[in-house]
Amino acid sequence: MAVDRLLPTDEAYELLEMTRDVADKLLEPIAAEHERNHTYPDGLFAQLGEVGLLGLPYPEEFGGGDQPYEVYLQVLEELGARWAAVAVATSVHGLSCFPLATAGSDDQKAEWLPGLLAGEQIGAYSLSEPQAGSDAAALRCRAVREGDGPGAEYVVTGTKSWITHGGIADVYNTFLRTGEGSRGISCLLVPRDTENLHFGRPEDKMGLNGVPTTTASYEGARVDAGRLIGAEGDGLRIAFSALDSGRLGIAAVATGIAQRALDDAVAYANEREAFGKTIIGHQGLGFLLADMAAAVGSARATYLDAARRKDAGRPYSREASIAKLTATDAAMKVTTDAVQVLGGVGYTREFPAERYMREAKITQIFEGTNQIQRLVIARGMTERA
Repeated sequence: MAVDRLLPTDEAYELLEMTRDVADKLLEPIAAEHERNHTYPDGLFAQLGEVGLLGLPYPEEFGGGDQPYEVYLQVLEELGARWAAVAVATSVHGLSCFPLATAGSDDQKAEWLPGLLAGEQIGAYSLSEPQAGSDAAALRCRAVREGDGPGAEYVVTGTKSWITHGGIADVYNTFLRTGEGSRGISCLLVPRDTENLHFGRPEDKMGLNGVPTTTASYEGARVDAGRLIGAEGDGLRIAFSALDSGRLGIAAVATGIAQRALDDAVAYANEREAFGKTIIGHQGLGFLLADMAAAVGSARATYLDAARRKDAGRPYSREASIAKLTATDAAMKVTTDAVQVLGGVGYTREFPAERYMREAKITQIFEGTNQIQRLVIARGMTERA
């Protein structure tokens, strides 16, 4: 069912209608096959870029859509309702543009943003390491500067992990240790074809199999010092600021997964009969579906509240964590309940309900686990007391 949305402009309604049309034609027909076969949809991101869906929250001067975040996130939700892997990758691609857009030099923006926002190039966000997930300040992958002036380079050694679009992305916003402590982390924009940069085999994941997730190993890789984003030591500030936006993207995708699971469960409950009537007419199951609908509505409301705060220029870090926590927990519950509504067939791969359930689980883990979100929320209450 189409979601009855409240949008700020007529243009936004047209954009959401176009998004649904694109998602129905480009994503829906091929999602199940690619997920089943663990294959990447070559050329798909270029198509999404051609219709303007990759750069929506970024300035028009660089080829972006200059749309408010509340509109962009609802686009991600619509994509997530058709194919979660592509929606997550779209969100991460947008996240990879954030350091350039907010901390890059004018020359860096002009060189890289137009191609990324048009889908001519794919961006990746590389923060996590095998021993540094939730504790981002513990990263060890190191960049040592050699030389000064135009010929200066960083020599990079170490391993990064959990990279969406790893090995396929053209550029990697990579957070590296250039000094000691939390202020000793910097951001480098690393091209895929950098010598001595190697990518591992794609992870064999529970879900989101249409887009690869890999490790990256740097073995004395040399990166032009002109690819430093911001100043040395700005990395963690850039990373955390980007993650606030990224958490809203995941909240929106999770809401899309939950909405699709709810829609499929309602459709099935209106067709399946038991004890002389459709099963939706039985109070026990009707109440379960009502709780699912309430959870989806609550998830959408929390991410939109945070987005509107961001659009208004108000602090939203705590609200982003609330949205990510609420939406992803809701997605896990709603998809689990959708399997329950379908009964035995919900446990088979004949129906997509089991896929939604597998896809929902990771949303509680990446972009900061939900335990970390609770920590952020609790700290926010302490700071405001």
